[in-house]
Amino acid sequence: MRILATLVLLIATGLITPSRAAPDEEGYGKSQGYSPGTTTTWWRQPHLVGALSRMDTLFDFHRVAPASTPRPLGRATQAPDIRYSFNNEQRDLQRYLGTNPTTGLLILKDDRIVFEAYQYDRTERDRLTSFSMAKTITSMLMGIAVRDGAIRSIDDRAETYVPGLKGTAYGETPIRHLLTMSSGVAFSEDYSGQDDITRLWVATLMKSGPGGPGAVSQFNTRARPPGEKFYYASAETQVLGLVLRAATRTPVADYLAAKLWQPMGAEAEATWNIDASGQEATYCCFNARLRDYGRLGLLLAHDGLRDGREIIPRDWLLAATTVNDSAPHLKPGTATRFYGYGYQTWLLPDADRQFALLGVRGQTIFVHPRSKLVLVHTAVRRQSRDPGGAETVALWRALVQTLGN
Repeated sequence: MRILATLVLLIATGLITPSRAAPDEEGYGKSQGYSPGTTTTWWRQPHLVGALSRMDTLFDFHRVAPASTPRPLGRATQAPDIRYSFNNEQRDLQRYLGTNPTTGLLILKDDRIVFEAYQYDRTERDRLTSFSMAKTITSMLMGIAVRDGAIRSIDDRAETYVPGLKGTAYGETPIRHLLTMSSGVAFSEDYSGQDDITRLWVATLMKSGPGGPGAVSQFNTRARPPGEKFYYASAETQVLGLVLRAATRTPVADYLAAKLWQPMGAEAEATWNIDASGQEATYCCFNARLRDYGRLGLLLAHDGLRDGREIIPRDWLLAATTVNDSAPHLKPGTATRFYGYGYQTWLLPDADRQFALLGVRGQTIFVHPRSKLVLVHTAVRRQSRDPGGAETVALWRALVQTLGN
């Protein structure tokens, strides 16, 4: 009876939401139990819900051990009344969930959950995939490795740490320009199925070759000098993962567990998909619970500190998440029409520092450090590059306006 009473109270205050019909449940495979499909069919709409919450049943992985004592998350006493304007309409959180294929939505402020919802029969126990949100995790691990002396300088070339890349275009690129997607190496990422990101996926997750340096050395044409132009290329993060493993002499998943996941207080085991060599696909495919993504967002909001203890170097995090006036090609409006870019992290164009971890099909963590406000969003958008992300930005900006004090 006590559990039932607590559940009723949480629903009444809006802190959790009762079951609802998510958008197009049948189109996403509800009657088939949200099957994840296979390694060659997972991306089709009827399998997206299952696949994006069970990527570690489709592809091999390394485990990321959780903390022995999870960081507690409090709960607000009442959910916020968030309203935002989109397409000349006034909308709210329930309207957002009713029109967007969201699997999980979590809002935290000051280390407390102020809203949490799941759809398509997902729960707080599912491991939801990150796609390119993993790139920012990789960047933070690079900062830790620099602090600890495993990486001497980000002005070193990648081949300094990965002999298998020696003499290649990526091997000759300084780590600094890999961090900012400014290598100058030609790489196509338009999700056509015939592009370089598809070749990288096949060479890593599909294990068409030995993995490791060979997965990225196939991209070996330099289009322009490093450090001149931002161009999004997932291969650059895979190179960073190779550098990280070689420099630390530790699998990336183990390094993450010891240096970040456990110190930040993760509640559950996470996984990271790997290639044939055992190298993590650091450009994507990290899988974790929604609340642990929230804990990561809170750590970033606190500039890498937990209870006064430095987990991620503060100077590194600030460099990674602040617009760099000395690098105009990375500024918002130049790097892309909206976002700027830091160290594997997207920068919003607002004067007040805000940044985001973004993954295809709607995976998002927004962070507002000044107010310690975090939004975590996982989704199953039909297209890799889906315009629905614009509404998530509108929702985020309303959150900052309402709660960002």
